[in-house]
Amino acid sequence: MATGWARDGAVQDQIDDTIVDGVSRARARLPTGEGETHCVECGDEIPQPRRHALPGVRTCISCQSARDRRPVNIGFNRRGSKDSQLK
Repeated sequence: MATGWARDGAVQDQIDDTIVDGVSRARARLPTGEGETHCVECGDEIPQPRRHALPGVRTCISCQSARDRRPVNIGFNRRGSKDSQLK
């Protein structure tokens, strides 16, 4: 149910767009091309099964896990609330 000037389904469209954007960002971060045999961060050898599963991989599992735990600030807010516009 939309309110005001918004058409029916507008809220769901915003949700769908947010999901599509998130998937696109995740796909863009996937490695491509020729991978490394040794981790670019720690120098440990990257196991063959990992290199086969992720073509273009550049980090070992330990270093990638540490990278994934880092906070990420995307900055998109489609709600358009007054509070989000002030930030």
